[in-house]
Amino acid sequence: MEYSQGNIGRVFTVRLDQGDDILKELEGLAVSEDIRSAMFMMLGAVKEANLVVGPKENIVPPDPQWSRLRDVHELIGIGNIFREYGTGKPKIHLHSAAGRGESTKTGCLRESSEVFMVVEIFIMEISGISASRIFDPDRGFAPVSFPDES
Repeated sequence: MEYSQGNIGRVFTVRLDQGDDILKELEGLAVSEDIRSAMFMMLGAVKEANLVVGPKENIVPPDPQWSRLRDVHELIGIGNIFREYGTGKPKIHLHSAAGRGESTKTGCLRESSEVFMVVEIFIMEISGISASRIFDPDRGFAPVSFPDES
């Protein structure tokens, strides 16, 4: 286990509107506001979205199983923002539950997503920590890590 302790920094309340792309807008905000570490919650609806709903098989690194939402779904989610080690590019990790009628899908929102009407996001910046996403080829993803930058 690795961990780091920090404090709540700035707090952002964000509204995304019809047609906005959730991940693209979050990445843009992280760049423009220089958000390096944060957690967020969101609620609203999407017209279309792509979710990774688990691996196809129980192997590491995983081959993702996709669920493509092609109709309006209500959406809730929780995620974090950290920078990619070396490039400084924001990386969003967002898990969501999307429901329509009696059906609900839960997974990691990736690629494109189109807002239907509105998505509201509440971002809490974490200050006082040094955290990055460092790609691990053995696991096939970039977990949050706490590199020594001293």
